[in-house]
Amino acid sequence: MSDARQDVLAAVRRALGRGDGATPPSSGRAVPQVTGDTARHAPDGGPTRGPDGTPRGYRGPTGSAGQAADVDLLVDRLLDYRASVRRCSPDELPAVLAQELEGVPGVVVPAGLDRAWLADLDAAGVEVLVDDPAHPLSHAALDAVGAALTACRVAVAETGTIVLDGAPDQGRRVVTLLPDRHVCVVAHGQVVPGVPDAVALLGEHPERPLTWVSGPSATSDIELVRVEGVHGPRDLRVVLVG
Repeated sequence: MSDARQDVLAAVRRALGRGDGATPPSSGRAVPQVTGDTARHAPDGGPTRGPDGTPRGYRGPTGSAGQAADVDLLVDRLLDYRASVRRCSPDELPAVLAQELEGVPGVVVPAGLDRAWLADLDAAGVEVLVDDPAHPLSHAALDAVGAALTACRVAVAETGTIVLDGAPDQGRRVVTLLPDRHVCVVAHGQVVPGVPDAVALLGEHPERPLTWVSGPSATSDIELVRVEGVHGPRDLRVVLVG
């Protein structure tokens, strides 16, 4: 075993209160060997414990959503990630979306998107293409269209992350990866404080594919030069409704 690996394992043992030896100190009782969900959730409501019974201070969901302070924090994080943010009322949404899609020849929308959102797009000269699961658009067609418009499942204030889970108003993952602009509508009630709240909500449909979006697509892998639009849209526009 390498010296580096020994150092890492020794640090882990110390963190677990086992010192530098491999044998845990005797506590006068056997430590239950638990696995899977049992290892993460204490059945009696006590502290969450790891596989060896070690208490873990994991954060849990708060159960709150749509708080004004969380919405403000989400906006701050999104702007820091170089996304653009607009706020509006439900009645103003169609006009705001037409403004956010100005300059693109067409926009792709998932089949389950609220059609009332699209009311002002014809007047703005924006062609609407619907990505129907029964007749999905080709990758070439998605790449050629100027923008994608979707809803979202949840938004995390603390990390400035928007999560899409493939529901009918969000569509296939590729719909928001190939077009250069993504306009995403987030309702105030979908904004939660932290990741545990989002995970609890997303756990209602564990079979759905998830896309976690924290700002426009960007990378600095080559010579630390920031390049946008490499792994997805370079232009993320969030419309907060509430």
